[in-house]
Amino acid sequence: MRSDPDWYYVSNDESIDDLLDELDSHGDLEAAEQLLSIRMEKRRYGKPVTIVEGFDLPKSEVKSIASDLKSSVGTGGTVDEGRIELQGDHRDRVPALLRERGFDVEA
Repeated sequence: MRSDPDWYYVSNDESIDDLLDELDSHGDLEAAEQLLSIRMEKRRYGKPVTIVEGFDLPKSEVKSIASDLKSSVGTGGTVDEGRIELQGDHRDRVPALLRERGFDVEA
């Protein structure tokens, strides 16, 4: 056993990188198993809102995805009851952004 504190042992002779890759692959699989739907609603004064539904993720992850989407399309929005609501009609851009993240999007 080494005495310097920067040395860590991993069971089964696996490296830390192998473990991190394995964990990441499970996250991608989890995203690919979810079928998301995207629709647009008219709200107050006829303003369009793009709604992304179908997430089976913790609220913190949905908020992170919402933040990325808002930055990518340059708009405001919120997370409400597990769905993402974006101001404006972004049905043309959002599916590609979600597919890049590994999600399956309903056509």
